[in-house]
Amino acid sequence: MTAPLELYEKLRAAWSSETGARWRADNPACGQCSVTSLVVHDALGGDILKTDVDGAWHFYNRIAGRRWDLTMSQFERPIGYDDLPSDRAEALADTAPERYALLKARVLK
Repeated sequence: MTAPLELYEKLRAAWSSETGARWRADNPACGQCSVTSLVVHDALGGDILKTDVDGAWHFYNRIAGRRWDLTMSQFERPIGYDDLPSDRAEALADTAPERYALLKARVLK
């Protein structure tokens, strides 16, 4: 199993405009929530959750009973978490299969 900090560092280095359409150099986590939740789920298991942020779904994970939101830094203010159940299909529908495959390949190399 990958260590959580190591996984975060790999994800942060792998995020780009190719893995998320709203990516910005000054805010690399922007637009990366769905692809990141899928890669975290691949690496660590657990559950994929979602919450509404300003009318859009934000995806993140729950692992061993703890919330893991590795893209929370994209928001300027703290968000309220609804911890609504989601799944891989819903997270994948929020991105493109190509974006997910690219992020996963970058993180696993």
